[in-house]
Amino acid sequence: MSDGRIRVLTADDHPLLREGIAAIINNQPDMILVSQASTGREAIQMHREHRPDVTLMDLRLPDMSGVESMIAIRAEAPGARIVILSTFDGDVEIQRALQAGANGYLLKSSPQKQLVEAIRQVHAGKRRIAPELAAQLAEHLGEENLSEREIAVLKLVADGNRNREIGERLFITEETVKVHIRHIMEKLVANDRTQAVAIAVRRGIIQL
Repeated sequence: MSDGRIRVLTADDHPLLREGIAAIINNQPDMILVSQASTGREAIQMHREHRPDVTLMDLRLPDMSGVESMIAIRAEAPGARIVILSTFDGDVEIQRALQAGANGYLLKSSPQKQLVEAIRQVHAGKRRIAPELAAQLAEHLGEENLSEREIAVLKLVADGNRNREIGERLFITEETVKVHIRHIMEKLVANDRTQAVAIAVRRGIIQL
């Protein structure tokens, strides 16, 4: 079976990245790559079949998000250990993944050494978040989050809708839309709508 090595599953839709990770893992004397997936559903299936010790999961997969895939995996295997490996460093996105049960969060630009150490730490039952991401999380700690309605308004702002159009789409008055936008700008410390959208995208609150 595993001969004591850490059994790893990777889920990423970029073949080159998968190959690179495979090479890194198979070069470690204490690790072995047991399977690779290119979609969220495939990741769920592969996890079911191979029951890896650690899964490396991309956040953006073609059919579903990495977080959705992780939730499905953990519903079947509550002890599953999953590290998100992403290009996205928005604090809200990281928070979302950790709340859904991720044991670690690294950027795809992380050095090899950081990746293999994270796999070992998560396998040992610890949590691992890249230091630069931990600093970003700390920066926004205690801030008030946007409500679901405010996020819905902001998405429509990002799509170029005017207040009247947003009101029509959400079945609320134009006045209510203005109140929501004022609150959004206060919470994000933005000077105008455009800046609010830019901040929200950077932090992973909305995706364009």
